[in-house]
Amino acid sequence: MEKDPTSYSIATYFWVIGLSAWGGIAGYIRRIKSKSKAAFSLAELVGEVCISGFVGMLTFYFCESAKIPPILAAAFIGISGHMGSRSLFFMEALLKRKVAVWLGEDIDDL
Repeated sequence: MEKDPTSYSIATYFWVIGLSAWGGIAGYIRRIKSKSKAAFSLAELVGEVCISGFVGMLTFYFCESAKIPPILAAAFIGISGHMGSRSLFFMEALLKRKVAVWLGEDIDDL
């Protein structure tokens, strides 16, 4: 049976979002400790958790599509959550390359 986003359990979505949000929180705390952020901001933390949850979910879908073993997928989800918006830029670059290949275009033309 082929899976679609509605066929996963609520528990699966909780662990994916939880793991990626945990990575986002860890990344935020690391930036505060390294002084690249001035001070704690609840609004920034909430934003970081939202972005991390989103990229974690995308990473989960990519891993499922590639049939990556769950334990390795969990590591990728946590890392992408820690990376936050940098993960989105990485995914955008991958998608651009894939579309360029499909269209037979030069990537700089996209």
